[in-house]
Amino acid sequence: MLGFQFLRTFMDTTCCCAQRNRSTKVWINSAYAGIITMILLEHFIRSIRSASAYNPEIQVAPVCILWPDPERQWKSIIPMLQQNMPELYVLGDYAPERRMGPAIWLRCVLTSHLSPILLSQATPSDLSSLPRLADASPPLSPPPKREGKGGDVSCEDEMTFVFYLPGVSRQDLRAVETCPDHLKPLAELQYRGVIWSQISAKDWTVLAWLKSEQGGLGLDVAQDKDTKNAMLLALPVLLDEDKSLLEGKRLDKDYFLSLLLGGDLVRNILLWLDEGEAFKASRDVHAWKAFVEVCKSKFGFNPMEDGVLKASAKLANHEGPWQSVWERFCEAPKRYPHIPSQIRKCQMPQIGLFTNEISAGGWPQWNEAQEKSLRRDLLSLFSMTARDAIKKLKLLENQHCGRRQLVWAELGESSLACALEHLAKMAAYSCENLNGASLDGILDTYQTSGWRVDDEVLQALSCIESVDDYEAVTAAIRAVYLPWLENGTSILQSLASDLSSLPQLADASHPLSPPDLSSLPRLADASHPLSPPPMREGKGGNGLIGEVILFIDGLRLDAGKRLAEQLEKRGFTVSERHYWNPLPSITATGKPAVSPVAEQIMGDENATDFEPSVKSTGQSLKGGYHLKKLLMDAGYQILDSKNTGDIQGKAWCEFGNIDSEGHHRGWKLAKYLDFILSEIVERISGLFDAGWKRIQIVTDHGWLLLPGGLPKTELPTCLTECKWGRCASLKPGIQNDILTVPWYWNPNVEVALANGISCFKSGLDYAHGGLSLQECVVPCYIVESKTATISHVDITDVKWRGLRCDVAVDGEYCGLNVDIRTHAGDAGTSVVMGIKPFKSSGKASVVVEDDGLEGGAAVIVVIDNAGNIIAQIDTVIGGK
Repeated sequence: MLGFQFLRTFMDTTCCCAQRNRSTKVWINSAYAGIITMILLEHFIRSIRSASAYNPEIQVAPVCILWPDPERQWKSIIPMLQQNMPELYVLGDYAPERRMGPAIWLRCVLTSHLSPILLSQATPSDLSSLPRLADASPPLSPPPKREGKGGDVSCEDEMTFVFYLPGVSRQDLRAVETCPDHLKPLAELQYRGVIWSQISAKDWTVLAWLKSEQGGLGLDVAQDKDTKNAMLLALPVLLDEDKSLLEGKRLDKDYFLSLLLGGDLVRNILLWLDEGEAFKASRDVHAWKAFVEVCKSKFGFNPMEDGVLKASAKLANHEGPWQSVWERFCEAPKRYPHIPSQIRKCQMPQIGLFTNEISAGGWPQWNEAQEKSLRRDLLSLFSMTARDAIKKLKLLENQHCGRRQLVWAELGESSLACALEHLAKMAAYSCENLNGASLDGILDTYQTSGWRVDDEVLQALSCIESVDDYEAVTAAIRAVYLPWLENGTSILQSLASDLSSLPQLADASHPLSPPDLSSLPRLADASHPLSPPPMREGKGGNGLIGEVILFIDGLRLDAGKRLAEQLEKRGFTVSERHYWNPLPSITATGKPAVSPVAEQIMGDENATDFEPSVKSTGQSLKGGYHLKKLLMDAGYQILDSKNTGDIQGKAWCEFGNIDSEGHHRGWKLAKYLDFILSEIVERISGLFDAGWKRIQIVTDHGWLLLPGGLPKTELPTCLTECKWGRCASLKPGIQNDILTVPWYWNPNVEVALANGISCFKSGLDYAHGGLSLQECVVPCYIVESKTATISHVDITDVKWRGLRCDVAVDGEYCGLNVDIRTHAGDAGTSVVMGIKPFKSSGKASVVVEDDGLEGGAAVIVVIDNAGNIIAQIDTVIGGK
């Protein structure tokens, strides 16, 4: 028996603890808001609190609820419960800050009538934010208010203390005579309080509470020993589950263990394979034990005994239950970067005659062996004829195509298998012979399918990383692409050679002849396949108001096709045409020809560098200053790579220097081309976002790209004024067998072009300046936005002068027109002599032809070129 002084110490401590609880009453009750999602926890708390229910007509209120737990099954959830049950105290060592203490201390708490939440002392503002404790509707409300003789009682009396007694059974309390001394202070409370127990008076176990339909949850729970152990491990997590999701479900060992692991066992296995011991160290004892048990039960291995390597081998074979683990790994292999190296440490099964990607695809060693075999096969193509190489590529594609579906391709370990897809397509497209009967025929074939051969070569090169792979892919390309490239170029140059003997080189109707300069700015008949792209007419000369001419240096046809595809994916409409660029196929000659000021440019006979000049002053365009000045004088804004200019005008913009990257990177341009094109798409999107209505894309020339280097043609420097990769300016009077054509800007100046696909310089993978389909057939695109609508257009003034209507608008009115209709949405009800565009002042005037309509109702509509209504206003014809 404790002495008076000891009791007083307990009383003082208890008072301090209760005071602390009073100061945190708002924090405790704030748990009500979040507990709604903890459905099982809610049921559990209600079950305990319901034990204090009583009939006030024949009973007095119990002073406490005793919760015996002889096997300590509930101990793991006590901290969670105490956060949501301020009335819950625990029998144990003296630790008042944790609401825990010996039996005598619990009696002191009860005797002092100290509730953890003293709402009677709370301020009005505190009470306004809290649910009424007497209201049984909140999830964690205490039991309803007890009715006594005196009517309603205070809030302190509404709370019934709950004393959790770990290691204590109901029978321990019942046998008062033999009750241990440390429990005797609580023994008599079984008569003044109540015991939370089953209807059968047995103590509640976790299994009993989950299964029982009387006072429990009535769930279907397996009763074997393994399930009971797993259930106790997973209990804290189980209380977060929704009861409705558990009804009708068999709750067994695997369920509880997977619940403890977060419900995603497969991901945990992958993490363990990837992290090894670090995975175990990051889990608590219960979670790791649960992981081991589930692996033994569902996957037939013991992580503790078998280890990571045995499991890695099972993953590589992915048989039975391991198939789901393998599929998950394949979905996101980069999340588990160490798993491939773990598999490599394992001994791969014996490779048989019929081993393929289905039976051995999980082993990176097999994939590596296949890559080595493919590398040898591709290198062997170097000595084959084109026909044999094409057949071999088809066979190799059938053999290796399945490996592209394996995870190793995504991880970059099947680069040759990926490149082979494009090499096989290159070979297939190259079998479609170029129609060499005429320029129109060869152009039609190249525009239809020939450009795909070039594109597949670039795609194949973009797949490779190592030097060994580069050599193998290069061997295949040179075996097939090189002869095809030579053949097409020879056909084209043969046609050009035949035509070059015509006496009238300036005949604009001839496909390979320079235009009669007097015909500029159209340069040539726009319907002719060799004509440069036409510049659109506008009030200020060539070009429409609201349009940007975007010049891209070196936009070859296949690159242009990729660009158009990216633009269409962004929602833009793209119209395409092709044209033959001027000769020689270099920027100095080609860029001025596609500019809207081409009529102001000429070619000087002394321009050995093929740089044309300003017609009026003779100043060379070299360096770009004078070309830009001509453009600005013609009303064009010069946009750099960032600014968007004034959308009320027209602009010239240069962006996306493919040619510069090609000269710098050589064959590696193939690896960067898509990135360059994506930057161009972003620039175009930015221009449309700024309000531009149309973008015309033009370019100066294409290029040749051949890994391993283009062949060389000897042209002594002493014979030339200047020399580029594929073209040169010869000194006067030089006679040789080199193909020559007249310079586009001056037919009196001859340009020497390298024969076939050769270069005047050695060691070039990338070059241009000559005469080939790849260099000279280039695209032109008109890009418009499908969703482009002109916003912020307001009709500010309408004036009638008889049957003439003057309309003024404000906003983005460039390219808009005005019409008057009896029904706004029906263009067929127009009553004017003709729709009119708005002038630069924002004004337009239309006339109603039928005077019989005067005084009738109509609608003034502002429309764009596609007929979309941008703004409208009601009017009376001839009214004021």
